[in-house]
Amino acid sequence: MFEQDYVMRLIKEMVRTILKLLFNIDTESPTVELLDNKEEKETLENLLDMIDAGKINEAENRLYDLIRDMDMSSLEIALLFYSYLNDKSDDFLEENDFCREEIKLGIENVVDVFGLTSIAKIFLTDF
Repeated sequence: MFEQDYVMRLIKEMVRTILKLLFNIDTESPTVELLDNKEEKETLENLLDMIDAGKINEAENRLYDLIRDMDMSSLEIALLFYSYLNDKSDDFLEENDFCREEIKLGIENVVDVFGLTSIAKIFLTDF
């Protein structure tokens, strides 16, 4: 349990740091309201609804389709997506065939697409 809490905190701090460095957003709890564009908000809300419905893997696949364009707004959506997912309980994740390690790997994949691997390594090499 302690290890999972630690992993959750690392993921949260990494998301906060990237949001601050790249988007000048400093917030304790990243949410959909941080997005300015209505279409981006709708996209993220749809992905979050899929998470809540237990379709995490399908939502993540759609997210990967979105980030292929390498648009910075899709990076912001991805960070908010994983932040939201990271706030889910271990039980919820397990019930929906997902785990905290997959959140970590998902973030690593996203930041790699955008050339930000070195930032992620600062946070994610400890576990």
